[in-house]
Amino acid sequence: MYETSVDEILKAQNKDMIAMTNIIEKNSGLVWSIVKRFTGRGYETEDLYQIGCLGFIKAIQRYEASFETKISTYAVPYILGEIKRFIRDDGIIKVSRSIKELAIKIKDLQNQYKGKEELTINKMAKILNVSVEDINLAMEATRPVESINEEAYNENEKNNVSKIEQIENKKDEMLNIVNKIAIKDLIGSLKEREKQIILLRYYRGKTQNQVSKILGISQVQVSRIERKILDYMKEQLAS
Repeated sequence: MYETSVDEILKAQNKDMIAMTNIIEKNSGLVWSIVKRFTGRGYETEDLYQIGCLGFIKAIQRYEASFETKISTYAVPYILGEIKRFIRDDGIIKVSRSIKELAIKIKDLQNQYKGKEELTINKMAKILNVSVEDINLAMEATRPVESINEEAYNENEKNNVSKIEQIENKKDEMLNIVNKIAIKDLIGSLKEREKQIILLRYYRGKTQNQVSKILGISQVQVSRIERKILDYMKEQLAS
């Protein structure tokens, strides 16, 4: 297994993205060996790998030469911990009680009409005495997060390809992963409500008004918190 030098670690700790990329790339075998322990649990291995890399980055950031241990040994509990934390999380995005309750009613209604007449969004809204917008919001907010590794239909290809393959380019993919993980690390450092707002706004494409309904706060609060978070993240990424 490749052993990382202290000099490389110090460069990575000083925000040298090339050094960080090299360390992760050369130690990818370690991350994969831990990811394999979690196969068969319903999670995409590529997703777990990126989570494991996040744990590895945390280990690099906290490593000190005085520990007198190899980074590969020191990083193992961080990689394991990050993956286990991800798996036991009951959902990154917390949905307000009212939206959850509406989603349950929608599911019950769909089961009642299953195999019978068509149940449109408008009809559900009328039966449940809510707006069409609320029906769409509840259905979207409680929908499982899709994996970028799932196959997606491509009419120009003979075989279906994964979503990540459709957006791949010729750039350094490992550097892209590191950049994504750096952003993910910043999101992970946010307070729970701040994290939910960013995930809903920029990963689920929700409007501020929709986010306010999901989280049960005002749109003004959403706007103020979002602006504060973005200023913080820009400052951190630029430093």
